[in-house]
Formats: sequence, C-alpha cells, structure tokens
Amino acid sequence: MSIPSPDSPRTRAVVEDRRQLVEYLEDGCKPRESWRIGTEHEKFAFLTDTLEPVPYDGERSIRALLEGLRDRFGWQGVTENGRTIGLHDAEGGASISLEPGGQFELSGAPLHCLQETCEEVHDHLAQVREIGDRLGIGFLGLGFNPLWRRQDIPIMPKGRYKIMYDYMAKKGNLGRDMMLRSCTVQVNVDFGSEADMVKKLRTSIALQPIATALFACSPFTEGKPNGFKSFRSEIWRDTDPDRTGMLPFVFEDGFGFEKWVDFALDVPMYFVYRDGNYIDVSGQSFRDFLAGCLPQLPGVRPTIKDWSDHLTTIFPEVRIKQYMEMRGADAGPWRTLCALPAFWVGLLYDDSALDAAWDLAKDWTADQRQQLRDTVPALGLEAEIAGRSVREIAADCLSISRAALLERKNVGCKGRTEAQFLDVLDEFVETGQTRADELLELYHGSWDGDVSRVYRDFAF
Repeated sequence: MSIPSPDSPRTRAVVEDRRQLVEYLEDGCKPRESWRIGTEHEKFAFLTDTLEPVPYDGERSIRALLEGLRDRFGWQGVTENGRTIGLHDAEGGASISLEPGGQFELSGAPLHCLQETCEEVHDHLAQVREIGDRLGIGFLGLGFNPLWRRQDIPIMPKGRYKIMYDYMAKKGNLGRDMMLRSCTVQVNVDFGSEADMVKKLRTSIALQPIATALFACSPFTEGKPNGFKSFRSEIWRDTDPDRTGMLPFVFEDGFGFEKWVDFALDVPMYFVYRDGNYIDVSGQSFRDFLAGCLPQLPGVRPTIKDWSDHLTTIFPEVRIKQYMEMRGADAGPWRTLCALPAFWVGLLYDDSALDAAWDLAKDWTADQRQQLRDTVPALGLEAEIAGRSVREIAADCLSISRAALLERKNVGCKGRTEAQFLDVLDEFVETGQTRADELLELYHGSWDGDVSRVYRDFAF
C-alpha cells in the first residue's frame, strides 16, 4: 500500500470515461493456472533496550534498517524527497514498506503455493533480525501496540501519511490509532471472472469476522487489557465510515465491477501523486477529478495510476483492486503469518470449497452480518450469528479449507502438504483459546500485570 504504484505508459494513460475504470478491474481476471498467493504482514519495530518506538533518522533508526537491508541483501531502495522509505525486489516482485508509525511491512511476491509463502516469511524475518540485531532493533507481531501512546510514536516522512493523518481527525475517533499503533497480516488472492470475483467477495466479506476471531491478537492498550480480543478490528469500526465496513451493496442483485467502481468513485480522495509529490485533495471527489474539475488541479484529468492509487485508500473488510485483499486479521507470531493465506486459499481457490463456504453464510442477513462484525472484536470465538457460535463456524471453515488444501497436493518438507499451516488454527478452535486469550492469561499469571514481557516472550 505504502510504496507509490509502478509507473508505465499504460498507467500514465489519461482516463477519458468511467468505462476505463471498470476495464482496469476487469483486467485483473486471470485463468486458474495463473492464480497466485500474495501475503503481506506488518510488525512493530522497537528499540531492544528501552522498548521505545524506532525513529526514522539516526544511528538506530528505520532508515538505517532499510539501508542495511538494501546493502546486505541486494534490495533496491525506494526514495521520497531523498529519503529511503521502502525497498523493492524487481525480479521477485516483493517489497518492504513503512506504515505511518514505522511498522515494517513485507508485501510478498505472488507465489504458487503456501510452502513458498512459508519460505518467504522465514527468509524475510531472518533478514530483518540480522540487521536489527546489529542496530539493537527488535520486531513484535501483534495487532495493536501493547505499550505505546499515540503521541510518542514518530510519523514516517511520507507525503501521503501527513495528508491521511490530518484528514483522519475529521472522520472518526480512532483513525490515527489505526495508522500509528496497529498491525495486520493480509493475503491477496486472484479471481477468474466477474462472477468468480462476486462469489469470492461475498463469501470472504461474510466470513471475514471468523478470520478476525481466529487471528485475534490485540488485547492490550498502553500496558493494560482493553476489553477486546482484537482491538485492531474495533479501531476500524470508528476510523472513517466512507471507506470502511461490511459493504451491504456487494450482496445485492446485479453487483459486479461497475458497482464497485461507483462505490470507489464516491469514496473521498486523499491525494494525487505528481512528480514525486503528494498533492492534498482530501475530501474531494474522484468524480470531479474524472470531469477535470478538481479544484487543486483545474482542467487536469486522472490517469490510470491515479485510479490505482485511489483504490489503495479504500479500507473495507475485503478490498478489490486487480486482485482481492483479505483485511480482517491481526498480525501475530510466525505460525499465524502462514496460517492466514492457508485459511483463505483453501476456502477460495477450490470451487467445491467456495460453494461450501458460501453455504455457511448465504442465509445471513445484512443486519446479522453487521452484528457479527460489531461483536467479534470483543467476544472473539464466543460471538454468535444465526444461532451458531463463531467457534463452531470456524471449525467448519477449517474443515472445508483443509480438504481443499489437501486436494491441491502441493507437498513440501517431510512430505507435508499445505494443510499443515492450518494446524495452529485447529488448536485455537479445539481449545477455544486464541493468541489474545493466551496473552491475557500470561498477563494475569506469570507476567504479574507487566505487559512489557510480551516483547521478551513474543518478539520475532
């Protein structure tokens, strides 16, 4: 999300009418043999001696970390106004970027199987630990920072983040917390056609709270329990109603790419990126931009790249670009980073599994889906919908996903299939205890109320 999207003659093409915006999404349709898995995961960087946030500049800094990775492992630097703000692997397609509060994100390459995802995660964490150890910087995978106050976190020097930070205060109470104090793990998946996109989108939006419950890992705020299993998920309920939510229109008859475009056109803009600079157009209409009537750029029409950038500023539970992003899970320990893509690939990349997953949710009403979304952050696996607990539904989802992953027959180390990555989620369902529950148990037990122990016991 955070690195400017690639520029090319095609993306520089000026958009003459709305149909080009629809065609941009349609171009994401791929044959099944071209479907890939892209995993993104964020983590908090912290100073190992003080447990404080890492500044951008200085001897022990985010900048030193990025440049150390660049020089040691051959990444290509991505700069903005002379500052290194990300890294890119042109050959493999992966990138490393910074979230607003210095959260370190790997946007993984599009890979064929989950074993490759596992190797990518392992290699990335080994690289950041090697450079981080030299600098006295550690990394923590949680959905929300357990200690830091918002005002103590430095904002990374990226133009889009200043615009977003200023605008967030106008639209909700927790948007700045989302920017500075939260971390997620996501998986990007492909679709084969408009009909396939619609079915996957409906299924994944409806079941996204199930993933939220399974991956809940953010029960602390500023050193104390906050009353939630996934406070990161709760934050999104009070960030910006114009660009978040469960999107009831997706479940209406006639939904497709055109209606997604209409939705996106009505989401207020943040910025326009021109000549290496972000122009603040926050709150303005992309429809006006399309007509050449944007006040900050009179007579200028958007390019395809502007449209692509705008799509990255929409934050529903599942997002459509030229692929589909699952956005409901907290960041967490290593095992859960590989479990999220396993969960969704199993449910969405096999036709029978997709049918079975949709059968679990197809009779839920919009009100029921919303109530589930509203209650899961606090209740986790104990939340209910249509007379069933999330724990029961999660067990069904995992059974469907496991069967589909076994059917893919991708065999890796020691003859194990992709289904192995679901084992940690099966443990959560069997015990009824997620990572959030484990953390709370430690807090009230051996940690003796000292949340800082999470940095010792759970850092990568």
